[in-house]
Amino acid sequence: LEHGVDVVLLFEGERHHNYRLVRGVKNRFGSTRELGVFQMTDRGLEEVPNPSFVFLEERSGPIAGSVVVPSLNGTRPVLVEIQALVVPGRFGVPRRTTSGVDQNRVSLLLAVLERHAGVEMGAQDVYVKVTGGLWLDEPAVDLAVAVALYSSFINRPVEAGLVVMGEIGLGGELRGVQRAAQRVREAVKLGFTRALVPRSNAREVRESLQGDLEVLPAKHIQEALEQACG
Repeated sequence: LEHGVDVVLLFEGERHHNYRLVRGVKNRFGSTRELGVFQMTDRGLEEVPNPSFVFLEERSGPIAGSVVVPSLNGTRPVLVEIQALVVPGRFGVPRRTTSGVDQNRVSLLLAVLERHAGVEMGAQDVYVKVTGGLWLDEPAVDLAVAVALYSSFINRPVEAGLVVMGEIGLGGELRGVQRAAQRVREAVKLGFTRALVPRSNAREVRESLQGDLEVLPAKHIQEALEQACG
């Protein structure tokens, strides 16, 4: 059936949330990389003009384990909160529970944190959640997840007004992300004043924003953790 139509759209979203995402799976007349965000109301589905504001409006100040990441959905940057909770395991085998991110990816990041940052969470129960019912599968959210885990582990919030992005390699190195300046511009609109980014993206972001935001470049995961949590 999909071969016989011009456009195929996919609705996403958890049934317990009001927000629905519309992604293009097939489009003969344009890109399939765009994302539509809608809210279910008593009048039906209505467009959400500023998804970043909606997804962050219930965020209650700086708390340990909470990190904001500018995620790219298609060509549209959206600010999303990632929450992590790390607690001592009490039932033998530590639990790894995730919502909105891939569980295998979280396990990989835990291994990198232990090997290259000296953060041992092998005996801890780990919970990671993306608020708003979104699913984040791009590598650019790696650093935000790692910082959220570390922040919860040491019970220290990240610096106020900070957004975090970057891909993490198996060697603990931070790799650049695409459209970094576009992502950070979205953060500036919502009042964020600092951005922790891979060093390879720092120049692009500084030149694009021209002093509107403080850029914290990092080349390695350990350097990033120190800058994020002080």
